[in-house]
Amino acid sequence: MVSPERDGTPVLITEAAPSYEEQHAARKRKYAIMMGARIPCLILAMVFYQTWWLALALIVLSVPLPWMAVLIANDRPPRKAEKASRLVKEHRAIESRPHHVIEG
Repeated sequence: MVSPERDGTPVLITEAAPSYEEQHAARKRKYAIMMGARIPCLILAMVFYQTWWLALALIVLSVPLPWMAVLIANDRPPRKAEKASRLVKEHRAIESRPHHVIEG
């Protein structure tokens, strides 16, 4: 018998996380993108060396990128926020008839 709260959707027991290989590949990709952004910043700083404030801004931008890349690459993937479908047990008495109490 299906309870009125359940609409036939399966009950969530557990949710498997992405595999280690998938997580590792995603972290390597994030690290490579952030470290790859540092190289153009340094090259552009060399190109615009005559405009000192622009060259300085590009160098300052490239300094924290390795630190941020390591922090982001080592972070675990975010957890999914979704409402879980839980099993609701029906509480029924074993016997539904009234019981007579015998006092002694």
